[in-house]
Amino acid sequence: MALPETQGKTLSDAWDYKGRPADRSKTGGWTSAAMILGVEAIERLTTLGIAVNLVTYLTGTMHLGNAASANTVTNFLGTSFMLCLLGGFVADTFLGRYRTIAIFAAIQAAGVAILTISTIIPGLHPPKCDPGTAQACIPASGTQLLVLYVALYTTALGTGGLKSSVSGFATDQFDESDKKERTRMINFFNWFFFFISIGSLAAVTVFVYIQDNLGRQWGYGICAAAIVIGLIVFVSGTRRYRFKKLVGSPLTQIAVVFVAAWRKRHLELPSDVSLLFNVDDLILERDSKKKKQRLPHSKQFRFLDQAAIKDPDMPFNSTLVNKWYLSTLTDVEEVKLVLSMLPIWATNIMFWTVYAQMTTFSVSQATTMDRHIGKFQIPPASLTVFFVGGILVTVPIYDRFIVPIARRLLNNPQGLTPLQRIGLGLVLSILAMAAAALTELKRLRVAQDHELTDNPSAVIPLTVFWLTPQFLVVGAGEAFMYIGQLDFFLRECPKGMKTMSTGLFLSTLSLGFFMSSLLVTVVHRVTGTKRPWLADNLNQGRLYDFYWLLAILSCINLVVYLACAKWYVYKDKRLADEGIELEESEPTFHA
Repeated sequence: MALPETQGKTLSDAWDYKGRPADRSKTGGWTSAAMILGVEAIERLTTLGIAVNLVTYLTGTMHLGNAASANTVTNFLGTSFMLCLLGGFVADTFLGRYRTIAIFAAIQAAGVAILTISTIIPGLHPPKCDPGTAQACIPASGTQLLVLYVALYTTALGTGGLKSSVSGFATDQFDESDKKERTRMINFFNWFFFFISIGSLAAVTVFVYIQDNLGRQWGYGICAAAIVIGLIVFVSGTRRYRFKKLVGSPLTQIAVVFVAAWRKRHLELPSDVSLLFNVDDLILERDSKKKKQRLPHSKQFRFLDQAAIKDPDMPFNSTLVNKWYLSTLTDVEEVKLVLSMLPIWATNIMFWTVYAQMTTFSVSQATTMDRHIGKFQIPPASLTVFFVGGILVTVPIYDRFIVPIARRLLNNPQGLTPLQRIGLGLVLSILAMAAAALTELKRLRVAQDHELTDNPSAVIPLTVFWLTPQFLVVGAGEAFMYIGQLDFFLRECPKGMKTMSTGLFLSTLSLGFFMSSLLVTVVHRVTGTKRPWLADNLNQGRLYDFYWLLAILSCINLVVYLACAKWYVYKDKRLADEGIELEESEPTFHA
């Protein structure tokens, strides 16, 4: 009679730190998840605290040009998010999420520590100068830039590895088969997103103020210390965590299906789908695959069906299947699902290209404008407080007003669908770039009226709050885009590809930043040095044309996105059409 009681207290798919079945009452839950996501909160504060104010450090201290500084910032952020794919692969295949978080948090702390040291040692940055004088400022030397880049990209490596695993490890602390724990998980993540946004406000206000007024070494040093404290708290919770076995990377499954399909490209596809190899044909070694949800056969990407053909020239033994030669039809359909999401994924990149301007040229604009409120002067990077404020304001407006209206008009209990949210975010990014271009024209007109175009360090008598609309609108766009993307990728990715869904989402951010770097480089070369769009002295440039270019590209991208969204069929609709019951999957995220 003790067996049922034991089964109720322990989990069948989770273990404690000693490898024993996890005790439900002693492991997991809110406390464990909070200790894990506390590391992510500190990472977010650190990365944002560095990124939003980095362009002023590069131009003001390292004496780099506006275009070079903007590219350094976007390449740093792009690399941070792109390395999430590497971190996810390492976690799923080799280290597990717990070790990955601990190791990469230590790497991030080391990167921020190097950055702190580089601001303290005088020889690691050029001498101070006044750009308003006739004496030219000496740009940073190769050695000085090398140390800076080592610091930034070590930080990026730590960020990527850490960010890739914290959400997954936090969800491991809840038993999704238990309704109470599943509800707690959804509530926990909603609160976490809210407090992270509040923390972001602290990063762009308190940390930026410390950097600009007490010194960069204090701002970066506090960040390094915070990461170490967060790591200590994380490790101290080891006894309370639930651990799950390595399942292998979804990237491996995708590679396996493509290789198997290529190797059997000469075989003819059978007309009867039931003749293809599927999970029901598996026993013994690959029995765990039976837990996968069967997906209806689709006619898209038919060439991948070759991977599931049983070669008539080879004897079939279900216990000795070479996965690089024979894949199940369910594995094939999961890969097809990922491929069908790629058009949506690709058209999401442009939003984050627009987003990148809020941490680069918009901050550069702020440095030339009147930032005083009475006697207090706002740090240029703190204008991003309106960006974060746009997120916090939009979320309750969406919940209170937009959702009820959308429910009535669209007959959708969720309000707007994920794709509709993403589309609204893309529209707002276009409006933000139009507002940015008009504000820049206003700023240049004032500079010309006061004959300040030749002095790059002059303060233009125009309040910096003219920049507020572009920050607010992009922030509102992110509120729709971020949650819409996260909901879409978590919902539509196959059930066993949790890391893949997060990786796809974060890679759009990465490629958006890299796209910004590419556009800046191309525009800077094409427009030349006589009347460049992106001049080192913004008062002599045509930044407004760059913003108009982004607005036009965003309009074209929106048209393509609408076509892709119309073509896309949600996974639950496909399953319903085939009469297959939808299993509970990852929780959807609501504002």
